[in-house]
Amino acid sequence: MKRLDLDDLPPKAAQLLSGVEDGEELLLVQNGLVVARLVGGPAPEPEGAEEAEAVEPEMRTREIFEQFRSLMEDDF
Repeated sequence: MKRLDLDDLPPKAAQLLSGVEDGEELLLVQNGLVVARLVGGPAPEPEGAEEAEAVEPEMRTREIFEQFRSLMEDDF
């Protein structure tokens, strides 16, 4: 499956894509031609959602800060 990160798009395009309602159609057009047709649907449950609930909030917070620190150290 192909994946498109909305953070990589201009804000207007990201807002339009994320605002598609369940059952609503969105046409992607380039040079006057339809290149894709998207139909909104319910968002799938994230993988591991049950596991995430089982993790203590303190452990999850610690993990997030460790990842953030690691990213900052890599960039600087």
